[in-house]
Amino acid sequence: MSNVSGKGYAMNVVTPMWPKRTWINRFLFSVVRTQPTALQGLLGLSLIHFARWVLIKSDQWPRIGDRPERLQNDYMLFCSNFNGTWDQYIDAFSDALPNGLDILWYASIRYPHSIPISPFKYYIRANQVDTDYYYNATPGAAQRDIKAGLRVRRAVLALAADHDKLDPAAFAAAYRKALVGVQNDLGSHGDAPVASNDTSAADKNRAPYVDAAWPGARAEATAAAGEQG
Repeated sequence: MSNVSGKGYAMNVVTPMWPKRTWINRFLFSVVRTQPTALQGLLGLSLIHFARWVLIKSDQWPRIGDRPERLQNDYMLFCSNFNGTWDQYIDAFSDALPNGLDILWYASIRYPHSIPISPFKYYIRANQVDTDYYYNATPGAAQRDIKAGLRVRRAVLALAADHDKLDPAAFAAAYRKALVGVQNDLGSHGDAPVASNDTSAADKNRAPYVDAAWPGARAEATAAAGEQG
């Protein structure tokens, strides 16, 4: 599945916007940037790695060929990386930031609002562009795993700095204290549980065709993942 790499999912959504309302959305974006509390629900979602909204006017698309395209609408590009399944992400987004989503997608054509959830999911799916290539530097780690690893690293560096300053008994006490402090951060990384048996079966059935089209690509990806692990 091209949108998934390890525990990470890459989402890209392109929605058409009413050109006469684009300036309103740009103004709302400016207001939201100066009021971080408006996105407090979004900032509290630990499953999100990254989320960004970009406004693209009809004349700002790259020119392909000799004749420029004449687009009737402006567009908004939404990009995000997160852990978990597509449904879990949309559900969490809608629960944590319903009013914020309605502001961010205010000018998008036929936007149904984030609540009720079913029309919102249909809208996102209809405008989602699948990721052709998705590289994840830490496929076996979720955002919480990475933060936990950083906490362990800081604790080890602090112990290393104190090693030459403390006598053996004092260092042993400092070590035990540090171990207790990071004991909940010493989990193991690995692939996420299968969220959908249908998707898992589809990936297995697709594998021979992928290998035939791109010989050796899957083996190289597996080897690279092993080196990172």
